[in-house]
Amino acid sequence: MDGSQLGFFSIKDAQRVADDQGLDLVEIAPNANPPVCRVMNYGKYKYEQAIKAKAARKNQAKVDIKEMKFRPKIDVGDYTTKKKHIERFLAQGSKVKITIMFRGREIAHPELGLNMLEKLAADLKDVATVEAPPKLEGRNMHMLVAPVRDNAKAAKSAKADTEAEADSNEE
Repeated sequence: MDGSQLGFFSIKDAQRVADDQGLDLVEIAPNANPPVCRVMNYGKYKYEQAIKAKAARKNQAKVDIKEMKFRPKIDVGDYTTKKKHIERFLAQGSKVKITIMFRGREIAHPELGLNMLEKLAADLKDVATVEAPPKLEGRNMHMLVAPVRDNAKAAKSAKADTEAEADSNEE
């Protein structure tokens, strides 16, 4: 149980050693020559693996993608309102998919949608980065923007690290 190697055993002998200790014989590397086995409590091992997997899922960042739809001939007031919604989504840490929907003969002028997306990207450059450039798919044009990494948080953590390092050097 101390993790040391016991050497080479036949399957019967290895199983007997595991049974004497009240543990399980678990094959770790079946493709090795000879196969590698470990004497362990398999139920406890599976439980610990499940706990580690759960912790990894908990720490995993879940990215939400919000969508905001525009029309090529949107009014200035509606544009600013939707832009504020996008800024709010970005402040919450969500990515935003911006869609320009073309109807009828509007599809003949995709440059209107492209100009609007470029203007929106320029307006949001302080709070967002363009992750996927504008792309026309059928009657819709899409662009994906992601929130900018917060430089203030990064600077704060770097400052805290240097202060902690200075404190440890003084001791």
